[in-house]
Amino acid sequence: MKAKILMATAGALLVSTTAMATVSVSTYDDLSEAFYGTSFHYNGVTYNEVNNVSGVFPSGDTFGPGGGVDGLGDQVIVENATLFYNDFPAWGSANNALTFGSAFITGDNLSLGAISTVTMDLDQNADSASLEMAYFENGPWGGIVYHLDALLGGSVVASDSFSISDLGGRDNIALATLSVGGAEFDSLQLYATFGADYSGPRIIMDNLTINSVPAPASAVVLALGGLVAGRRRR
Repeated sequence: MKAKILMATAGALLVSTTAMATVSVSTYDDLSEAFYGTSFHYNGVTYNEVNNVSGVFPSGDTFGPGGGVDGLGDQVIVENATLFYNDFPAWGSANNALTFGSAFITGDNLSLGAISTVTMDLDQNADSASLEMAYFENGPWGGIVYHLDALLGGSVVASDSFSISDLGGRDNIALATLSVGGAEFDSLQLYATFGADYSGPRIIMDNLTINSVPAPASAVVLALGGLVAGRRRR
């Protein structure tokens, strides 16, 4: 009978562990429009290391790290983007978006903040993620490359990227989705480059979707070992 109880408990542990796999979508719509500092935790993700690098624009102009005079700004920002969603109703989830940098416009209007890099540390490991982004293309931004890397223990295990259109003329709004998957990871990094250097284009993002994975199988083995040890002590 005790063996049957042990097996039943083990089965419950396995089911419980599998049930921990969840999909979360960060829409930011329950937040107030505001600056949220240089490190911000929301819906299982900690946003940090915002624009902490130096870089160059396609024009040859340069910028420094962080929020100093020469920096792009180091703040995580929730922006009320109502007017943007009115124009692009199929994008994201109205009415808030996430952006970065040093400023936002109060009310329904918005600004696309500067992004050279931001790290997103996950509370729980995941095996796929995606985000919707709106950005400026052409004009002074053409040729910059956006990247989304998935990392495990600091090593890149999956990545996605695309180049901003470089047709010249006046810049315009464009939409895109970046996604990573096929490997387990514990953090994401969104960043922009121009050639071998970081760059600082403009962006808002929404609907960060993360598929979290169960605890490693080793956790189940340890739990079962504890059950066996407890049974032997009886």
